[in-house]
Amino acid sequence: MTIWLFYLLLGLIQGFTEPIPISSSGHLVIFQELFDIQLPGLSFEIFVNFASLLAVLTIYRQDVIRLIVSLWTFLFKKDRSDETMVDVKFIGLLLVATVPAGVLGVLFGDWIGEKLSGVATVGYTLILTGVALWFIRNMRGNKGDSGITLRDAILIGLAQAVALIPGISRSGATIVMAMLLGIKQESALRFSFFLFIPISLGVTILDGPELFTNPETRDLFGPLILAFIASYALTAISLKWFQHIMAKGELKYFSLYCWIVGLLVVLFLA
Repeated sequence: MTIWLFYLLLGLIQGFTEPIPISSSGHLVIFQELFDIQLPGLSFEIFVNFASLLAVLTIYRQDVIRLIVSLWTFLFKKDRSDETMVDVKFIGLLLVATVPAGVLGVLFGDWIGEKLSGVATVGYTLILTGVALWFIRNMRGNKGDSGITLRDAILIGLAQAVALIPGISRSGATIVMAMLLGIKQESALRFSFFLFIPISLGVTILDGPELFTNPETRDLFGPLILAFIASYALTAISLKWFQHIMAKGELKYFSLYCWIVGLLVVLFLA
């Protein structure tokens, strides 16, 4: 496998699996095991993850702009209208929900990477993800953005923290928790992906510069850019597709996929 094809495949895998509830980190572990290769390091994963972040911002750009404008008018123009306050509250809840994964990532990230990143762990956690998705497949909540509470944000944040374990889908864990709390599918999806923004941005700022200082990656500018473009494009396509799937309430197919892949991993790769 040429280096260009290798990086292209990594970008495609990251991009396609990031938005949907099947664990992008878990699939990268499986890919590594199947082809008996080593991934290019954490800095590379952060790089292609940043491409996914840009794709999420592109898809939700209207919502992002509205939230920024609402926060600006609240802080500097003292706007206290109902619409503005709903947006400001939403931003505050996102910040609260970011804390658990941020704190646990700092405290236990290295330990998780060392002890729980094996392919066997991914197999079992994919099966667990499938069970969770199956449990909420027919749920229809009644709470929109304005109905999300502080308790909801904390619990969704804790669910995101659990997804630090490879094989536990970040989007899956947060959407499952949100729907268990009675949040509508559309709001659960939006909250989940807005929650992805501060976590991904923080990791990129803290660890991203290593990509450009690491001598192993500095000479791979072309393949890295190819992986970045692939990750961006596939994330955008996958997210739009997942929005359609959520609207139709067909999460059961992701549940079945996680069970099949998880079982195959446990039986043949673990």
